[in-house]
Amino acid sequence: MPKSYSYAELLELSNPLREMVIKEVLSFVAFQPGTSGLDAGCGIGNHLKILCDTVGEDGHVTGLDISGDFLKIAKGKIEQYNINKQVTLKKGSIDNLPFEDNTFDWTWSADCAGYYDNNPERQIKELARVVKPGGTIVIMAWSSQQLLPGYPRLEARLNATKQGVLPFRTGQDPALHFFRAPGWFKKAGLFKTEGRSFIASFQAPLDDKIFKALETFFDMRWGSPKGELSENDFKLYRRLCLPDSPDFILNLPDYYAFFTYTLFKAVVPG
Repeated sequence: MPKSYSYAELLELSNPLREMVIKEVLSFVAFQPGTSGLDAGCGIGNHLKILCDTVGEDGHVTGLDISGDFLKIAKGKIEQYNINKQVTLKKGSIDNLPFEDNTFDWTWSADCAGYYDNNPERQIKELARVVKPGGTIVIMAWSSQQLLPGYPRLEARLNATKQGVLPFRTGQDPALHFFRAPGWFKKAGLFKTEGRSFIASFQAPLDDKIFKALETFFDMRWGSPKGELSENDFKLYRRLCLPDSPDFILNLPDYYAFFTYTLFKAVVPG
């Protein structure tokens, strides 16, 4: 993967993988038509259109992100999909949401709340603060993958590298792991907590978008692990995972792989 790509471009290129699970996730979450919600950490806006489709023309989605550059890209997507009347963008942090109490019917946060920072309990409390009584809090994040069929040992070692374990860091409190979200929800006073994992699978022949998305995801997932693998494992990584290799694993005629996203949702009392 060329290193000239910006992180926003990497998000865009890899998005077809996430799109495969989002519709299923939103069917499970069941945001009601005509409701108003917050996409907390909306990034470049990849979920805004499908959230708008879910709540319909009478609904509204507010996209919040801390990056002004990401919001500029999101604005372009809003104009592209002609959903200007359904979407409002605002710059801000999920640690201190710039909204009044009881503003939204629901909040949605994918690969953001509870995933990267060291204070997930505060983030959940902030999300709950801005949701009306009886409303829903939803957080979702990537959770696992099997992308190198036939090479489980190499994939396990890649997953144990510094890049591979992100956003979880050495010495991090286990209570901050994303799968501990039910405890965060309980401390925030939420109820009806439910977790579920969703799978996206890929099988050869891969169409061009999925091929490019997986190629991008390899780079995002493992980066350049030289120095963290044995010499033989690093050679095998380069042979299987770099697109200019004649043995690039995505070219296998029997390639099959999957990754999962895990969701936690709860209800604000009242």
